[in-house]
Amino acid sequence: MPDRLWFTESDEANALLASDPLALLVGFALDQQITVQKAFSGPLALKERLGAFDVDTLATADLEPVFRARPAIHRYPGAMAKRIQELAAYIHDHYDGDAARVWTDAADSDELRANIAALPGYGPLSSRSLAAVLAKHFGVAAAQDLVPWHPTLGDVDSAQALVDYQATKRAHKAQWAKAQPPASTTS
Repeated sequence: MPDRLWFTESDEANALLASDPLALLVGFALDQQITVQKAFSGPLALKERLGAFDVDTLATADLEPVFRARPAIHRYPGAMAKRIQELAAYIHDHYDGDAARVWTDAADSDELRANIAALPGYGPLSSRSLAAVLAKHFGVAAAQDLVPWHPTLGDVDSAQALVDYQATKRAHKAQWAKAQPPASTTS
């Protein structure tokens, strides 16, 4: 078990991500349309602004003003506040508030894939990246078969590794964009 995950520039945020399964899940849910550092700093910002960071607090608090307070936690504060509230309620209802049960209850990779995919706000990309983190940083055996071939946050084990990962991701996106056919226009 790591003592921190190197996804932000804040040692405190990195330690929270490693020690609190809910923080890890919230970080991945926020990791859309913003930098990795901003997304994974979100759990610590929520904890500081709410005074608590647990499923019950996130499921019942009015999160939108918390997300909108400057600096905003996400570029889409309303949508993400709703998503995090839904995620917390889902964990409350399906896992008795224990976020780690998303993976500890999974008997195999198929069950883990289904558990992650069912989380509000999780798509294929965040699901694979979370699986890679679980396999490579937390030793979750059921996640091993879900690790994709390409680099993910699971490969980030230092501040420099995060910089390298982001550079590789940008290059991959640029290459993918070049490979796409131009948009057709009709007259």
